[in-house]
Amino acid sequence: MKKIFTILAAVMVAATTLHAELVEEVPEVAAEEPAVVFAYEAGAEAVSAYLWRGMYNGGLSFQPTASVGFDALDANIQFRFGAWGSVGASDWKFQKGLPLYPDDSNPNTYFVPELDVFGSIQLWGVTLGFTHYYYFGGTPYFAQLEDDGGSQTEIQIGYNTGDLIPGNLYFNWYTMIAGNDVWYDESLVAHRAWSSYIELGYDYTWEDYGLTLGGQIGMSPWRSDIYSNEKFAVVNLGVKLNKEWAFDVVTLDLFAQGTFNPDGLITDKNDPAYNVFVNAAGDDKLYLQKLNGTIGLGIWF
Repeated sequence: MKKIFTILAAVMVAATTLHAELVEEVPEVAAEEPAVVFAYEAGAEAVSAYLWRGMYNGGLSFQPTASVGFDALDANIQFRFGAWGSVGASDWKFQKGLPLYPDDSNPNTYFVPELDVFGSIQLWGVTLGFTHYYYFGGTPYFAQLEDDGGSQTEIQIGYNTGDLIPGNLYFNWYTMIAGNDVWYDESLVAHRAWSSYIELGYDYTWEDYGLTLGGQIGMSPWRSDIYSNEKFAVVNLGVKLNKEWAFDVVTLDLFAQGTFNPDGLITDKNDPAYNVFVNAAGDDKLYLQKLNGTIGLGIWF
């Protein structure tokens, strides 16, 4: 009997030793990263002039923005939805300037507070998106009349090279599909314009210094009174320099931007578009300038 117990004890010791060795040899399994992560961005910029695609859209302005979305890491998909606004120093009363029409007792201006909503989805560098622009002119937010000054809706398709080359080379095509987007014939009859804007740009960042230098070429492919061109025209040559300071919870961004419109801006007083848009602008006519610039400071969370 003693012999049997001795054998059993030896077997148990051997089994315990073998189990310990097997446990030691099992590799630790790293925690899996989530397939989908929540993403958000919020911040604001103060700019000396509100420039939009090379055009002067207002003076000193405060421009907050916020967006939420998700990143699907396995599929390299990004989705964003958010809002962007702009209020200028001359916009606080929501109306100023000369009457829009001689019999209009309610003075208005081309530059009014703006609130846009946007969304986009990006897959392997290809972006599909939309933006709904709204200008506080007293019309419903989603009004989509042909000649409604209160809103515009635009769609976008684009591509950026990402990590394929040093820096970031990108291409974007934007087209207005609804809202105030018309051109006027000699009889001042409005026609749907499908105004489009094509931008080719390149940004390069020096990570060690937090500096980014970018350049853009913007084109309007056909007649558009938004970009004030009658046929294909280069309407924006721009350059922008950014300097960033990253802290624990915020990033500060100081930037300067210059733009030049070599073609497209209507300055002929006999042109129906000139009469319509300059009169609508009241005393704010600087958007007809060919050369524009702005400096700004942003804070991002």
